[in-house]
Amino acid sequence: MTSTIAVPVWLALLVALLAAWAALDRLLVPSVRWLLRQRVNRALEEANRRLQIRLPPFKLTKRRVLIDRLVYDPEVVRKVEETAAAEGVPRQVLVERVERYANEIVPSFNAYIYFRFGYWLSRRIARALYRVRLGARDEDALASIDPEATVVFVMNHRSNMDYVLVAYLVAERAALSYAVGEWARIWPLEQLIRSMGAYFVRRRSRNDLYRLVLARYVAMATREGLTQAVYPEGGLSRDGRLQPPKLGLLDYMLREFDRKCRDVVFVPVGINYDRVLEDRTLLLDGRPGAERKGALRALATTFGFLSHNLLLLLRGRWFRFGYACVNFGLPLSTRDFLAARGVDLGALPKEERFERVGELAGELMGRVQRAIPALPVALVSTLFHRQPDRRFSELELKAAAQELIGELERGGSRVYVPRRSRDYAIQVGLRMLVLRHLVVQEEGLYRARPEERALIAYYAHSVARP
Repeated sequence: MTSTIAVPVWLALLVALLAAWAALDRLLVPSVRWLLRQRVNRALEEANRRLQIRLPPFKLTKRRVLIDRLVYDPEVVRKVEETAAAEGVPRQVLVERVERYANEIVPSFNAYIYFRFGYWLSRRIARALYRVRLGARDEDALASIDPEATVVFVMNHRSNMDYVLVAYLVAERAALSYAVGEWARIWPLEQLIRSMGAYFVRRRSRNDLYRLVLARYVAMATREGLTQAVYPEGGLSRDGRLQPPKLGLLDYMLREFDRKCRDVVFVPVGINYDRVLEDRTLLLDGRPGAERKGALRALATTFGFLSHNLLLLLRGRWFRFGYACVNFGLPLSTRDFLAARGVDLGALPKEERFERVGELAGELMGRVQRAIPALPVALVSTLFHRQPDRRFSELELKAAAQELIGELERGGSRVYVPRRSRDYAIQVGLRMLVLRHLVVQEEGLYRARPEERALIAYYAHSVARP
């Protein structure tokens, strides 16, 4: 009984690894899961106490369940049968394709990541880059939204920073589910964005089966009360102007709407920046045939940008990138909008339904346009854009800006005046343009640089009205 048994080293190591794996599987993994589940539950309890718009059960449903609901949705199943018969493709192949689409679209919301890590990260990034301000909003109108309604935040799209900025500023009201384009489908960004509750959209896809799966997910989420955030423009503005709306996602949300179902309330959101980080790239993208930078030149430009701002920081002349402001417009109830016109969307043929959705989208975009804040850089840029050859003294700029502010306010626009001082607002806008070399000072007079007029126009367009 006391004799020694010799075993190969590899076998001893294998037994030790198996024993460690068994201990990990039986003892540590359940404990870690329990700990993580406790943290998630605490985050959910705190969120539901704090949020004005509570988390719907749909947002907390397991991802696998949502994928199965899409795969076996009656409309999807019918489309699979029709496609299989028309194209001669085996049904199982199409079912696997549908499951792949569903896996791509459906998010995997994690409350702990959203409310702990996501909020902390978005707050740090936004406040590190900008002087963030929450501008105009009608608290009574926002508070009067039916708590059972599906709330959809409808926003203009100025920058990829929009996702970060709005998620931070809306965190006290709701947990948003974004529709995100294919640009974000890179590791590990895709996993992080998916865990924040976003769903991915192939914006240019013409595949009927894919678009049906996407439509069914959006319709299902809207019907179940999921709070969403959408950019009807479909992409970033290339010239600074608010772009005409694309109706795809709005139609998906409303195609089954009737007055007896849950109301859908759209909240217009206007976003603006004193500096859009991608401004020059967006202008370049908007010029057909413009020369594109190669990877090395793009990397060199990025390095130069970071070095320049670091130098400004060391010299005490870095003022972040100015102000970033978000305004909330007057909410729009779909039920009230359609009732006033005697329209039942669910009973209309596709062409007429699209026309009615287009009318609603036009009203929404008008409210978004009025909600976009006029910030200092946009105000001063407008003066130089209107008179590109003129040389202004600082006093003339302030007088012209006063008139412009009055003009914008009479037109229903929201002007953000930092420190409640119009003189200070003009000084801030002028300083930003001078620091960026868009405007030069000569003998006490200011003029726009001719080669930068397109960029000045880009910022002026953000407050221009049709």
